[in-house]
Amino acid sequence: MKDYYEILGVSRDASESDMKKAYRQLAMKYHPDRNPDNKESEDKFKEINEAYSCLSDAQKRAHYDRFGTAEGMGAGAGYSPFGAGFGDVFEDIFGDFFGTFTGQRRARPAKGDDLRYDLDITLMEAAFGVEKVLEVPRWDNCTECRGTGAAPGKGPVTCSNCKGTGQVRFQQGFFSVSKTCGKCNGEGRIITDPCKKCKGRGKVKAYRNISVKIPPGVDTGSKLRMSGEGELGIYGGPPGDLYIFLNIAEHPFFKREGMTLYCKVPVSFPQAALGAEVEVPTLDGLTKLRIPPGTPSGKSFHIKGKGMPRLGGHPRGEQVVIVNIEVPKHLTQRQKEILEEFAKINGDEVSKGFKEKLKDLFAGAKT
Repeated sequence: MKDYYEILGVSRDASESDMKKAYRQLAMKYHPDRNPDNKESEDKFKEINEAYSCLSDAQKRAHYDRFGTAEGMGAGAGYSPFGAGFGDVFEDIFGDFFGTFTGQRRARPAKGDDLRYDLDITLMEAAFGVEKVLEVPRWDNCTECRGTGAAPGKGPVTCSNCKGTGQVRFQQGFFSVSKTCGKCNGEGRIITDPCKKCKGRGKVKAYRNISVKIPPGVDTGSKLRMSGEGELGIYGGPPGDLYIFLNIAEHPFFKREGMTLYCKVPVSFPQAALGAEVEVPTLDGLTKLRIPPGTPSGKSFHIKGKGMPRLGGHPRGEQVVIVNIEVPKHLTQRQKEILEEFAKINGDEVSKGFKEKLKDLFAGAKT
């Protein structure tokens, strides 16, 4: 009497997944394709399948555990040398090895490939949105052969090797198995007189103009999806999608951080010292900004509502204006005299506050 548990190398309380795992390993090891002309391996393979066929079926396993045999299940109980789910397991394990267990493999509709388009836009376009027309290349059906790949007036002929099924059947050990036909690559048809325009592919590379609306507030790395604008589907499947990846070009004046815009505004020393009203550029045009007297270089001013909008059209962020005091490099004689007089009135070229700090610093170092 055969011990099916021993044949599979599992314990009597083994779970279904444990038995399936053990069967996979043994079936791959002793399969006739891997052991050609080896009668011992073929017999072992049959024994493994017989054991798994019984133990993978709950009703058969219960009968076997009670009576120690698979006999007596009878045709009415559905007994066969291969279990009810054996075909699925077999195809799962050996499908990539030598083809489908039974039946024919039909070409199934498949979605076309997605396409990527990298688009550069300006900061201004990112702020207010813009509509762009893109020239996108993709494969389209050949207009000469209408996608058949055959020359006009001709047509694909049925493959003589597989008789149009796309599959060839042969004996594999003691199994009758089928593989994808190598002559027609599973198509079931062969093009004997290919279309000259598409070289038999049925498709040609074409450029399409696609209009896309860029919403306000996008940033570098933002991605837009245009459904159905990718490559054509296969065997009647839907087309893929077009993904547009945005890159915002650097602006010569503004620096962006999220919704905030930064800019530096040059002011003269007299303007910073005495105070002034200066014009500041924004995305909406020039606006006036009051600089109070005594403004130091690097001082920042915040203007609400002049930054970038949030994606979706929400209120805009702020613009930060940084004052940059310009020091003249070339002075006239009169300008030098005025500055020298200012320095003399001020008491020193170095500010008194800075001198006092230095005095305290070195005084502390001596003690």
